[in-house]
Order: sequence, then structure tokens, then C-alpha cells
Amino acid sequence: MKTVLITGCSSGYGLATAHHFHDLGWHVVATMRQPRPELLPQSARMRVVALDVTRPDSVAAAVWAAGPIDALVNDAGIGVVGALEATPLALARELFETNTFGVMAMMQAVIPQFRDRRAGVIVNVTSSTTLASFPLAGVYTASKTAVEGLTGSVAHELAAFGIRVKLVQPGYGPSTRFAENGGSRMQGLIPPAYRAFADPIFTAFANPGAVTTEAAVAEAVWQAANDATERLHFAAGADAVALARALGRP
Repeated sequence: MKTVLITGCSSGYGLATAHHFHDLGWHVVATMRQPRPELLPQSARMRVVALDVTRPDSVAAAVWAAGPIDALVNDAGIGVVGALEATPLALARELFETNTFGVMAMMQAVIPQFRDRRAGVIVNVTSSTTLASFPLAGVYTASKTAVEGLTGSVAHELAAFGIRVKLVQPGYGPSTRFAENGGSRMQGLIPPAYRAFADPIFTAFANPGAVTTEAAVAEAVWQAANDATERLHFAAGADAVALARALGRP
């Protein structure tokens, strides 16, 4: 029976993915900064482990506690919406620490065991903002686009060791805690000069058409983790799938 370690399981896509893999028979190591075991099934195949991907000691401890794994799903992330002009560089660095460097740290931590066994899969969850430019999401998009470049490159270098590396690109999911997780970070990121530009965008966010569900992302991650081909990109959600197809991607 296979084991997956998933980051960012306290809510949203990560939580849904932990449930999905468990329901399909895998052992799951569900990680989150502040462990909340009550969110997940009480099962011998489900473990909740503390993990802060921005802290090397926490990364090392979580990977050690997980033991041998067959798959890593990097889902932990921070979302921020705001004008670049008003976004402090300290905040940009905070996003990159979690969304980009946190992914790198987790990959570095598990690659040695995968390489030794010449098997394993890494699934990095990014965003459909990497498929097309969206306003007021520049810093967030930059942090996710960096992961896309990283993933594509590392997929080549790890293929020789039997390690598969995949990307899942979710669309807009209003049911997730994107804005809530951004929290106080987004205060003041829409200056008065941008209000006339931003208001219609926020209205569209509040009244979306096709959207991405947590279940759709969990299924896309499952498909990516079990895909034995050289396919790299997996769009997730009706809106992301439509966008990917418009760009000629599967």
C-alpha cells in the first residue's frame, strides 16, 4: 500500500486531497502548521504531522516522521491579491518563502529516498494564473510561475532515477480559504488610485462562472500522482481546463 505526504492540509485543496487519497486506499501523512487531527478521518492509514515548510528543522522533522513515502504533494501556499505598487517587498518575500522556497525545501528533503529506490512522484500544485495573466495577482503569480519553471527542469533531471515530477494547475476556487489565508497581509494593497480598476475585478470574483472545486483538484492530483507517462501539466477545475485547452494543452 502506497504512502503520500501532503503539505497544506488544514483547509482547501490540501485537505480535500488528503481525504481523496485516503478514500482510495493510500496511507496519508497530512501535514499542517498547526495540527488539527479532527479535520481528517480517524484511521490507521491517516497521520497528521506538524510542518512549517519555511523552517528547515520542521521540514526535516516532518519527513523523518513520515518515514518512507511514495509520493509528495506540495500544496501549502499563501494567496495575496493587490497592486504591485502597494505590495511591500517583505510581503513578496514571505509569499516566495512558502510558495516557492517551501516547495524547493520539500523536494530536496524527499529526493534522496526516491533516488535511492529509483521510484517516487512529486506533484507540485500551482495555479491557473500561470496559464494566463490575471490583474492584481502579480506577486502571487510570480511565486507560482517560479515553481512551474523549477518543476519542468527537475522533471528532466530526475527522470533518469525513475522519479516522476508533475504540475497541477487549479483554477479559481471561491470555496477555498485563499482570501482568508491572505488575511491581514492584504490590508492596504489596493490604493485609492486603483479602486476604479479593482472594483469590477472583485465583482467578477464574487460572481464567477465556471469555477474550480476542491474535489476537482483532489482528483487531478490523484491522476498526476498515478500517471506513468511523460505528461507534466494537469489543469484542475472547469475554468482551468477550459483555459488550458484554449492554449492547446491537454
